[in-house]
Amino acid sequence: MKKSVLIFIVFSAFTVNAQIGGNGVYDFLNLTNSARIAALGGVNISVYDDDLNFAKENPALLNSGMNKKAVLNYVNYFAGINYGYAGYADNFKKFGTVSLGIQYVNYGSFIAADETGIITGDFNASDYALNIIWSKQLFKNITGGINLKPVYSHLESYNSFGIAADIGISYIKEETDFAASLVLKNIGTQIKPYYESHYESVSFDIQAGLSKKLAHAPFRIHLTAHHLNKWDLLYDAPEEVTQISFAQESDDAESNDALYDFLDNLARHFIIGTDFLPLKSFYASIGYNHQRHQEMKLTDKSGFSGFSWGFGLKLKKTGFSFGRATYSLAGASNHFSVYFDVSKFGKKAKIEIN
Repeated sequence: MKKSVLIFIVFSAFTVNAQIGGNGVYDFLNLTNSARIAALGGVNISVYDDDLNFAKENPALLNSGMNKKAVLNYVNYFAGINYGYAGYADNFKKFGTVSLGIQYVNYGSFIAADETGIITGDFNASDYALNIIWSKQLFKNITGGINLKPVYSHLESYNSFGIAADIGISYIKEETDFAASLVLKNIGTQIKPYYESHYESVSFDIQAGLSKKLAHAPFRIHLTAHHLNKWDLLYDAPEEVTQISFAQESDDAESNDALYDFLDNLARHFIIGTDFLPLKSFYASIGYNHQRHQEMKLTDKSGFSGFSWGFGLKLKKTGFSFGRATYSLAGASNHFSVYFDVSKFGKKAKIEIN
């Protein structure tokens, strides 16, 4: 059975059809819920510890250390949009570890009007996805996992049902605090489209990541690659808004532009992050997302677009994390996460009764 699961995960990496994020439906599945992950640049699939939020990003990271753990996430997004994720995990010795979670996005209330501009009322919009996650150790240092995600989307009078799945595999070496992961995200389809007979593809993404704690310093380094199924992430500006130059470009100028575009496009696939870990109960993180920086910066002033930071405090029974991701000079998203160790609450209650 272990070999069959591993073969299925590897085979899927080379056979699934690819779609770039933004060109598919249910793109809310790619939103960053965890404050800790937001602080590391928005995507991370290779941190192996007892933080249940990482299991949502990579099901192979779900492990027995997350047994009886619960997480709550809330994000104060832009334009009155709010979203979050709540999850709980339980471990079964022979079957593996299982987690159930719910992701939601509330887009708020909108004014409804007809084609002449006459206000007819208001309407709401929201998205939901159930996360059914399973993980099991396949071989020594290798774990695999699957996250099955039924999706429901409600936009005004339009409704859609769909199904998506994440498949992950991780190499974990706890004694050196090293992890490497590969995840196939959002393999799926619409079951019921918003408009009859108009089916859309689900945004698919292949991600890979590495995390390594330095042996003699309280730092952990992260490198995450995304959209490995799509090389070109550059934005092509419409011809009518591009700058026109009357100077004839030399061959050297064209060569330099080509080299710059290559390096820029390569960098857009990567997110880097660092954790500062002075204590087991506290961390501080910083991250940089080059694609976000390039797409959201202003031409004359980029500011801190693409940069993110955060911190967290972990206690025996509960913990709290905050993350802030800067998109542009227009603003940033604030992420709040709380975790609970349900097993510790139960133990204390028994002691007090006795």
